[in-house]
Amino acid sequence: MNDMNAKYRELRARYSEFEYEAFHHEWTDAGLRLWFDFRMGEVEFHPEALFETRPFLNFDIKDIDRMVFDIGMIELISYWKCACPPTVKVSCGTLTDEQIAFWKKLYWNGLGEFFYTNGIAETQEAFLQVCSGECVVDSTHGQVLPTTHYPLPTQYIVPIGGGKDSVVTLELLRRAGKTIRPLIMNPRGATTECARVAGFPMEEVFVIRRKIDPTLLDLNAQGYLNGHTPFSAMLAFYTRLASVLSGIPNVALSNENSANESTVIGTSVNHQYSKSLEFEDDFRRYCQGFNYFSFLRPLSELQIAMLFSRFSDYHDVFRSCNVGSKQDIWCGHCAKCLFAYIILSPFIEPSRLNEIFGKSMLDDITLEHEFLQLIGEAETKPFECVGTVGEVRQALSMTLKRWYKTGRRPALLENLKSLDNLEPLVNLEILENLGNLSPEERQILQTACTEKNN
Repeated sequence: MNDMNAKYRELRARYSEFEYEAFHHEWTDAGLRLWFDFRMGEVEFHPEALFETRPFLNFDIKDIDRMVFDIGMIELISYWKCACPPTVKVSCGTLTDEQIAFWKKLYWNGLGEFFYTNGIAETQEAFLQVCSGECVVDSTHGQVLPTTHYPLPTQYIVPIGGGKDSVVTLELLRRAGKTIRPLIMNPRGATTECARVAGFPMEEVFVIRRKIDPTLLDLNAQGYLNGHTPFSAMLAFYTRLASVLSGIPNVALSNENSANESTVIGTSVNHQYSKSLEFEDDFRRYCQGFNYFSFLRPLSELQIAMLFSRFSDYHDVFRSCNVGSKQDIWCGHCAKCLFAYIILSPFIEPSRLNEIFGKSMLDDITLEHEFLQLIGEAETKPFECVGTVGEVRQALSMTLKRWYKTGRRPALLENLKSLDNLEPLVNLEILENLGNLSPEERQILQTACTEKNN
């Protein structure tokens, strides 16, 4: 038994139960404040969140208990995972068997990377039991609020993450004449700059600020378990409340087809599970009454990169690097940076791409391991939000044909002859299986992807 698996067993024996004791919300001058009470033995957690005051928020909405309760259910996963108690006791609300099944599936798949990278051997049946207490909130399931609470049916909430994908969603809907309400969780340089370039001052943007209870960070420092949690699922439940508070029923995510591919070949372990179509479908069934969907779901990463290459105003402000996010930089040394460079390389001239990223990443031989992961010559893809192996290989093949027909190749491509005659896997002009989109939304994507790439 490895060290982390032993630690997992020891912590589960020490902490047999994780209790969701209470949730709270109040309107303040700063906005709508949420906070939660969790307990794990002698340890207490009290995470908080704030929907900042904005003129477009409806302060008269009273019936939000169930939505706040559900936000607590997704928040607790970050705290539960530090010791993984075998039972979650929900004392502040009730859950049906169907709802418990939803949460257990989300926790299990959303923590797939956490279990894999920590070397924890567990089964889906045994890892967790969820029980709920006496109902103290409105336990109705489905349409918590009637559709009459949505006076703005043609508007869209668009979460902005600071990367190329949300920029493409934002620009395509905006250029099609749609009314957009951007949403940013915990603003940073790239997210606020992307909103600014799109023409949205911060007073016109949903801003949600989450605070992690420092007790969790203390436990992590002491050697408790740590790892990836499904952030996109958390965002989903926050956008549900944002939808009700603003009267806007449409939440347009920017998750693409590659989110459905497993990170570990031959398994269901997927770093992007909460961005997958499977989660999206489950979430829509759980939270009926508003239109949560991924606008870019029908597109490949290559198609998204092609579209983003046309939006040059964003090229110097977007960021997709998790390592450098706090400094608002491309770190230039991680798989996420390398993938972003590769997927844009067929569409942006190498000298300009080097300016954006600060160097020629395909000439950095220290990234050979990450490169082999991205092209499918390693056991796993990187545990990052990156495209499929096929998309990466096609992007490199296109790059070679466009920019390096003669002369020296970049160092990482010097001996990669297998890409020279690769057949295209993605047709950049034809879209199929356009998913959960209206006819008008389909037309927006079809028009954008078939326009000549300037």
